[in-house]
Amino acid sequence: MIIKPRVRGSLALNCHPMGCKKIVEDQIKIAKDSKQYKGPKKVLILGASSGYGLATRISLAFGGSKSDTIGVSFEKEGTEKKVGSAGWYNNIWFKEAAEKEGLIAKNFIGDAFSHEMRKEVLEYIKDEFGGKIDLLVYSVASGVRQDPDTGIVHRSCIKPINEEFGGYTLNIQKEEIEYMSVESATEEEIANTVKVMGGEDWSHWVKTLVDEDVCNEGFKSVAYSYIGGDITRAVYRDGTIGQAKEHLEQTAVELNTLVSEKLGGEVYTSVNRAITTKASAFIPCFSIYASVLFKVMAEQGKEEPCMEHTHRLLADMIYGDSPNFDAQGRMRPDSWELTDEIQEKSVNIYNDITEENFKELCDFKLYKKYFMNLNGFEADGVDYDSDVDLEWLSTLRP
Repeated sequence: MIIKPRVRGSLALNCHPMGCKKIVEDQIKIAKDSKQYKGPKKVLILGASSGYGLATRISLAFGGSKSDTIGVSFEKEGTEKKVGSAGWYNNIWFKEAAEKEGLIAKNFIGDAFSHEMRKEVLEYIKDEFGGKIDLLVYSVASGVRQDPDTGIVHRSCIKPINEEFGGYTLNIQKEEIEYMSVESATEEEIANTVKVMGGEDWSHWVKTLVDEDVCNEGFKSVAYSYIGGDITRAVYRDGTIGQAKEHLEQTAVELNTLVSEKLGGEVYTSVNRAITTKASAFIPCFSIYASVLFKVMAEQGKEEPCMEHTHRLLADMIYGDSPNFDAQGRMRPDSWELTDEIQEKSVNIYNDITEENFKELCDFKLYKKYFMNLNGFEADGVDYDSDVDLEWLSTLRP
């Protein structure tokens, strides 16, 4: 099958398995060529198949630590006739590369929110993974969560609070920008978003691991968060997602007390930089802000794709000698993004953007490349006119 990208608006409808392979290989090379560090030996990553979760797994395995990893993700399986999700193939290619170097790379495909998944992972840690872990990374990104105790399905939303918000967003398919407005959230929508994207599930995982005695002394856990600048504040940090992130950060404080007392360890959030994600195009103004930010940071010599940013976080901060905590106890690798100079330049450019000049003022080309890379397209060195053997791929397991 010849696989070409299918995009509707800013929604990717398919992926390229061999493009995914090349991008994973490129990220592995970045980790190997970057500063090497000594880190944890046994790691569990929730949300391990793309974005920050995948970059974390690659850095830990190939960036000097040589970590054995367990990855949990919710992905769509490929078949002989249909292409699966990008994360399905990312899991396969990561496992293949890790096992070639003698590392354990176990993948669990399913609902990280469920008690059943926690039970499966716990049994594997106890029976086949050495009995204890050193690090839990929480990088789950989902719009839906079924409460494992009540069975109620909660759906998150991306909305401002107390006011309507509007702004331009990128349409990848048409290579245009479109105005999008979002009404303010109801109290129920705010509560549901916190339920899905807040710290409740992370807390379940940490407490279960501690109670089941599968954490080594000095155990760490980190969950990924985001703050951003003034451009996105109304719809992001001051909106429903921001409420969820605040809950996540408050949860970290509570969990840190538990883990420090019982294991002499640490729990905190890491506030990461803005990157292109599958969801970012649906946040009014976020994709425009990100594409402006990429250009401004590149001009300052500080543009960091997801892999490089994650590796710096791990090598310099979490397992390095340059931790950067703020007054709330949050790790702040996003400090480059939020310098006054970069934010001021970004705001000035953003305010001048129109439907006619946006390609000149922001780095649309780079934003689109990052977006396509998420699904294995526009990877350097891949022949996208070659036939992809889905029958062979369907025999591979993550």
